Amino acid sequence: MKMNRKNNMVWGTLVAALLASCVDTEIADVTVTKPESIAQYEYLNDYAPLKSYIDRAANPDFKLGLALAANEFIEGGLVFRLAEANFDEVTAGNAMKYASCVNDKGEMNFETVDKFVTAAQAAGITIYGHTLAWHAQQNNKYLNSLIKDKELPPSVGEGNCLHINTSEAKANPWDWQNYYDLESPLLQGKSYVFSMRTKASSAVTFPLWIETPNAGNTHYGIPQISAGTTWSTISIEFTPNSDCSRLLFNFGQFGGDLWFDDMVLVEKGSEQNMIKNGTFEEGNLPSNWSKPSWHAHSYSIIPTPGDAAVEILTDIITNGDAQGSETTNFVSTHVGGANAACDIVDGVGKDGSRAFVVTSAGGGTNSWDTQFFLYADRPLVENDVVRISFDYRADTPNNSESQAHAAPGAYIHYDGGCAVSFTTEWQHFEKTITINTTLSPEGNMQTFAWNLDVGAPNAPANKYYFDNIKLQIVTKGNTIPLTPEEKKEALTRAMNNWIEGMMKATGGYVTTWDVVNEAISGGGNDGEGFYVLQSASNAGADAANNFYWQDYLGSEDYVRIVVAAARKYYAENGGVKPLKLFINDYNLESTWDNNQKAKSLVHWIEKWESDGVTKIDGIGTQMHVAYRANAADQQKQEEHVVKMFEILAKSGKLVKVSELDMGYVDESGTTVLTKDMTEEQHKAMAEYYKFIVKKYFEIIPVAQQYGITQWCATDAPGAPGDSNWRGGEPVGLWDSNYNRKHTYAGFADGLAGK
Repeated sequence: MKMNRKNNMVWGTLVAALLASCVDTEIADVTVTKPESIAQYEYLNDYAPLKSYIDRAANPDFKLGLALAANEFIEGGLVFRLAEANFDEVTAGNAMKYASCVNDKGEMNFETVDKFVTAAQAAGITIYGHTLAWHAQQNNKYLNSLIKDKELPPSVGEGNCLHINTSEAKANPWDWQNYYDLESPLLQGKSYVFSMRTKASSAVTFPLWIETPNAGNTHYGIPQISAGTTWSTISIEFTPNSDCSRLLFNFGQFGGDLWFDDMVLVEKGSEQNMIKNGTFEEGNLPSNWSKPSWHAHSYSIIPTPGDAAVEILTDIITNGDAQGSETTNFVSTHVGGANAACDIVDGVGKDGSRAFVVTSAGGGTNSWDTQFFLYADRPLVENDVVRISFDYRADTPNNSESQAHAAPGAYIHYDGGCAVSFTTEWQHFEKTITINTTLSPEGNMQTFAWNLDVGAPNAPANKYYFDNIKLQIVTKGNTIPLTPEEKKEALTRAMNNWIEGMMKATGGYVTTWDVVNEAISGGGNDGEGFYVLQSASNAGADAANNFYWQDYLGSEDYVRIVVAAARKYYAENGGVKPLKLFINDYNLESTWDNNQKAKSLVHWIEKWESDGVTKIDGIGTQMHVAYRANAADQQKQEEHVVKMFEILAKSGKLVKVSELDMGYVDESGTTVLTKDMTEEQHKAMAEYYKFIVKKYFEIIPVAQQYGITQWCATDAPGAPGDSNWRGGEPVGLWDSNYNRKHTYAGFADGLAGK
């Protein structure tokens, strides 16, 4: 399985290869002496380069490919010569992926791609592009910045205020100052109270001083003024120890915007405001206000900005309109008394589509014998504000009761605040509820429950219908999420920019691509009996490492957008030959689900192409396999390889084995590392390679044969769990010193049809 990988392909150096025994003599023009210890490999010297075993007359369009590190191919050394001698086509393991070309600012760098294409052109070898769209190895920071919440413009409050703007924060409080000269001085020994409303572009605290100009009596010990990003009121009490006639506002260590309003200075116990036009409503600042002549900041009266806080609704249930198949959040009591997923029924919804239906047999002992549960994605805790709304009706009028539960059936409180009276006509319910400790005493409420057998033992036999259900957390903030449409627009633009850049870099030379990589999840149900797409919602912990374009572009439009962009920008940037676009995925040979993933991929391709515009040319099957020492397991595995090829052949699409490599699993189910492999195990792997390659040619019609790409030339360095692809496993056709292995012979024999 290849969910997340770096595909590091570390190759030996040319010097090491030339000094090693049994080096592939087709790529090193030297004669080497073979030690006795490797005599059992002598027969491998009789093999020609791999691509010479392809029957070009019978399979004219077949391409034998190799995945490699682009920079090592560009160097023109041993890796280049091995690829040129043995293969028709090369695939860059990483260099043509999004994260390799796009930085955190969205800037694209295709320097390596340019050099890779130039080297391949010079060698007369084609490139298979890998990959235009994928959820892994994306620049998550940049992509998430495109869909982050947007800041709201300042709202306008009532009246006017004093606005001060400074260009930067400086070293000292007195580096930015405003003065207010009082018409009557503050008197020694008297207590005064100063208050005002404040707001700042970022939180700040700064000193207020008092003095008489040029008297040398500045008072520094007055409590400081604080301002946050929303309006608040400050109040300061102080007692001068000398007469003072000036207030000094010292905000030199702040850069940004300050707003003051409703400024009041009174002698304690008095109501006489000593600040002239302290509400700033007269429009012009009185001459009492000034600043040092050398201070460049601005201050003026402006309309009062409000706090740009809006109501933000966050869904905590999925499929409330019943249009999908997801029922995790909807549970009901079924006739017979068991709680299970609520039924979704076609044609009974408010708009004639689908709705949730709860069936009561009637009678009963208690009102809660039949219940409907709305189960949130997370617990509801004290002070959570929840908005709940839904449409409802019944076949027979009846009342209901509402309860608070933890999980469905785990009763907490008798009044959930959402009881409704059912009639035969559709009605709408909506209410905002603040969760308290009565409803959620231990922070454990997660369910609203409705008791539907009200009137028991005379409750009517009935059907209750719920539709358009919403359960949302209500918060307020100064930003608002982009709408789904805005996110789709932003990411469609980003996808088009990326594909246009790649097509310009390849200049029409790369005519075949993995247009979308690993789209199918391997689980779930799309409503038609097939697996759903990969998504952050089904990826578990791995979701944080990936960016799921399909979650924003849509399950169907995702692939359509990528395919359309690929065809458009290929044609606009030198593309002349037919462009072939593949959907590439792994585990299509799966035994545990009878090739359900392969069937699902074919199904989704049919769905993507149903618009009559989108055309997908081929299917790539990765085939990261292992030979299994358990004979029954190996037989089952081979049977499902055959089934996979049959499914793909039946699709009518081109078929490419896109990333073939192999490990070894012993009888106990343990992966065997290269250092522990025996000769017999290597030979068993060779037979499995031969089996796979032969079955490809036997089952895939000639017109659908695109080719086979070996993903690892040499055995993997490192160890299991490190950053290397299949670290420490015997995945190569050559060993780490470029000695041919038994698997080389098996692969060659498969190509030759032996």
